[in-house]
Amino acid sequence: MRIGYGYDVHRFEKDGPLILGGVEIPFEKSLAGHSDADVLLHAITDALLGACALGDLGKHFPDTSEDYEDIDSRVLLRDALALVEEKGFAVGNIDTTIVAEKPRLAPYIDEMRQVIARDLRVDIDQVSVKATTSEGMGFEGRIEGISARAVVLLVES
Repeated sequence: MRIGYGYDVHRFEKDGPLILGGVEIPFEKSLAGHSDADVLLHAITDALLGACALGDLGKHFPDTSEDYEDIDSRVLLRDALALVEEKGFAVGNIDTTIVAEKPRLAPYIDEMRQVIARDLRVDIDQVSVKATTSEGMGFEGRIEGISARAVVLLVES
């Protein structure tokens, strides 16, 4: 059994779609990044890699590589899962939290859970996605960006 923790943050920018948990969220801003800047999937990917002591997102998918420019973060998540499986592990469960003052994310949580469960080949009840605000404090509260945290339990496969 292994436990991994992941954290990611991206600032808002004006153009492009807002993608969280592999789901497009209607909003007037998107997140800036080399890939699609999906903070939730990046946090989960880091947690998966960390649980197996495989480094982090930047080690495997560097933002200096054209190969990953504008890439769908679901691809990175599935690639990280393959590395975890090569080490002899499978996902036991995932617990995540998105911190964002806006947009309101509750209507999209179940769809995010479905996408993540499908990509990690687990049941939806093994994937928890929660959203909260920072009560107007910090960069999230000033609506400058979004952060996400993830904890992953891996079990021997």
